[in-house]
Amino acid sequence: MDKMDICAFIPQFYREFPHIAKHESPWHIIEKLDDILRNMLGALSKEEYNFTDEVAVHKSAYVENGVTFKKPAIIGKDCTVKAGSYFRNGVYLCSDVGIGANCEIKQSIIFSKSRIAHLNYVGNSIIGNDVNLEAGSVLANHFNEYKNRTIRVVLDDAIVDTGITKFGSLIGDYGRVGANAVLNPGTLLTPGSVVGRLQHVDQLKAST
Repeated sequence: MDKMDICAFIPQFYREFPHIAKHESPWHIIEKLDDILRNMLGALSKEEYNFTDEVAVHKSAYVENGVTFKKPAIIGKDCTVKAGSYFRNGVYLCSDVGIGANCEIKQSIIFSKSRIAHLNYVGNSIIGNDVNLEAGSVLANHFNEYKNRTIRVVLDDAIVDTGITKFGSLIGDYGRVGANAVLNPGTLLTPGSVVGRLQHVDQLKAST
């Protein structure tokens, strides 16, 4: 099994991405996110977005000085991005997303009204609506300590091999992640999940 119902985590997912095949697994969506965004860029209005190469920033978004966008990226309506943040390998922010100072966001989708506080790392992840990450939390995306670095996830009490080596977390709507928490690669958090401050989430270890 390499596919799942992402709507169980983010019910509005296909409203934002109607062109993605139903039941596509989140790790495969993230794996090809740069191509997905490049296809989406052509449909965006030049009256609503400012374009620089393959980076589109909505004209209502507020971006402070010192932010780096590496293509492709789409920054939606009413988003706020604070100084020193770094976006790379394909990033999509829906409307009213807040990114704090000095965050790194890599190859990720962040849905509306979510808040990523300062000094966070979000790698190869999908974050649902109205999720809050407190300062210093890390969504790790790669195992450098193992010879076999293929990421496995726990889904419906079964361990699923994703077949890829880079995938962070899928966080359902209304999730809360405390300051300095670390989510292991392949973490799946259902809607409303709460991760405490300084907590280390290792779902594979917990399932064995």
